[in-house]
Amino acid sequence: MPTPQEQFGDIDIYLFDQLLRGNVAKGMTVFDAGCGTGRNIAYLLREGYEVFGIDPDPQAVDAVRRLAPHLPADTFRVEAVEAHSFPDRSADVVIINTVLHFARDDAHFHAMLHGCWRTLRPGGLFFCRLASTIGAERLVRHLHDRWYAMADGTDRYLVDEAMLMQLTKDLGAELVDPIKTTVVQGQRSMTTWVLRKR
Repeated sequence: MPTPQEQFGDIDIYLFDQLLRGNVAKGMTVFDAGCGTGRNIAYLLREGYEVFGIDPDPQAVDAVRRLAPHLPADTFRVEAVEAHSFPDRSADVVIINTVLHFARDDAHFHAMLHGCWRTLRPGGLFFCRLASTIGAERLVRHLHDRWYAMADGTDRYLVDEAMLMQLTKDLGAELVDPIKTTVVQGQRSMTTWVLRKR
C-alpha cells in the first residue's frame, strides 16, 4: 500500500483539503496557471483527471509533460499567465498557487488574475495561494505601492484582506471558505483565497 507521500506527492495541503472535501473531484477539468514542475497536479494526472496548464518556464513545462507523456504536448504550454491561449470557460477548477505575488505592479496582478478567471466556467472553483500582509506586519517593510521587503529576504507584491474582499466582489464571486492565512515563523504570510464563480 503506498504511503500518503507516494500517493499524493507534494500537493499543497490547502489544495489537498479541497480534494478531501470534494470541491475538486474526478470528472472536473483542472487548469493549473503557473504549474511549475507539476507539484499540485501529479496526483491528479495519475488519477486520470483532465488537467491542462501553463508556465513561462520551458524546463518546468518539459517536466510536467514527462509526468503525462500520454497527453498531447500542447496540454501544457510555455505561456504567461496573463496571456495564455486556452479558451474562456474551459475549466471547472483553476489553480493559481504561489504565482500572483510575483506581479510587477497592479496592472500585471489584475492581468494575471483575469487571465485565470476567464478560463473558469460558471460554478467553477478558483483556488489561489499567495503571499500577503495579513498577520505579517512585523515581517514586512513597505517599499512602494504594493511592494514589500519580506523577512525571508525577498521582495514581493502583497495583497491584504480588504483587497481580496474587494476583488471577490468585483469578480461577482463568492467565498467558498473564509480567507485563511498561515504565518510562516519569521518569514512570510501565505493566504488561501478560494472562490466560486457565479
